[in-house]
Amino acid sequence: MALQMLLLWGAFLCGVSGDYPPEALQYNLEFPGMDNNLPIVTRPANASRIFYGVMFDAGSTGTRIHVYTFIQKNRDELPVLDNEMFQSVKPGLSAYADAPEKGGETVRQLLKLAKRTVPRLEWKRTPVILKATAGLRLLPEEKAQALLEQVQQVFTESPFFIPNDSVSIMDGTNEGILAWVTVNFLTGHLYSDSKQTVGTLDLGGGSTQITFLPKSEKTIEAAPADYIAKFDMFNTTYQLYTHSYLGNGLKAARLATLGALGAEGLQWRVFTSSCLPKKFSENWTFGGITYKVSGVEAGSSGYKHCYEEVLKVVKGIVHQPMELRGNSVFYAFSYYFDRAVDAGLIDGSQGGAVEVRDFKKRAKEVCNKMSKYAAVSPFLCMDMTYITCLLKEGFGFKENTVLQLTKKVNNVEASWALGATFDHFHKLNIH
Repeated sequence: MALQMLLLWGAFLCGVSGDYPPEALQYNLEFPGMDNNLPIVTRPANASRIFYGVMFDAGSTGTRIHVYTFIQKNRDELPVLDNEMFQSVKPGLSAYADAPEKGGETVRQLLKLAKRTVPRLEWKRTPVILKATAGLRLLPEEKAQALLEQVQQVFTESPFFIPNDSVSIMDGTNEGILAWVTVNFLTGHLYSDSKQTVGTLDLGGGSTQITFLPKSEKTIEAAPADYIAKFDMFNTTYQLYTHSYLGNGLKAARLATLGALGAEGLQWRVFTSSCLPKKFSENWTFGGITYKVSGVEAGSSGYKHCYEEVLKVVKGIVHQPMELRGNSVFYAFSYYFDRAVDAGLIDGSQGGAVEVRDFKKRAKEVCNKMSKYAAVSPFLCMDMTYITCLLKEGFGFKENTVLQLTKKVNNVEASWALGATFDHFHKLNIH
């Protein structure tokens, strides 16, 4: 496996784009058996070459930094992914929609971690990139742009290499594809002789993505045209089923369940739900906006009533690929993982495999014994019920479908960030 990963990295890094300064072109190292016309630095044969990439994930609930370290031990070996430094801060950039300078400051603070991780001599050669997701997609364009400009200013003032288009809002389709690339690379499926891959399910705060490689041509033919995307990698063109549902992330789904999405009169309105403990009442903030929410003290509560509420958020909105009713293997992460840990379904340090029916069973227990789980989160009933409904009524998974819940794969965060770093070093031509 190590040799195969080395070969894959060689394929990626031979595609470094032409907008790098001369010192950054040292990354395009001389790979055995490959024509390389770019300048390289001559070093002793036994000298290790270490280089870095910094990727910011500006999500709806937090901003995360990934600093990747790559190593080439000698001229006869190709670079490998050595490790990842990961850190995050809350809230996300979108919470600073009315104070973009403060949003830029959160990025500046995280950038200090990159300075401590990347040696000073490598700063000018290390690309720094930020990609924003659903949080900024949901904002008015002018407010999102103001935040991006603040981040761009922070980057420009930094000592790192700033590529063209280093700060942007990422397309939802790319988010799904790049997460799929990350997981299948780290699990070894992209270079397996069997050509089998795993699907990915990513549940963020503002949006959710599903991505998989269809086994049946009927899946492609029956899918909406914009649900099928192609990209090129390792001399292979992949055709994936992928879609991002904006507004169906966990936090956005809470708003929709409460009837608060896009609502007016927030100063005096109280949004209620049978998914919340009857005596629960507090202010809840998402995307920089505060809502007054409470349970229904004199009304009904529990799993059945909660399911009826969240079903309205999912039914008729999410497309159901027929193929998912068969035997499919999916990795699920982000809030799928976090809420499974909160509900006691899996161990937070190791993750684990669960069936869709396990979410349903635990959602019933949480909702019918809300007082027991209130200390964990008053929203746990709503969240677990929503996940159950999204998987079953939304995507159409069978109750015995197994999901591998994970936070990290081979000690690397399960997210689109590594895939986006690949895309930077070697354009994947996503279309």
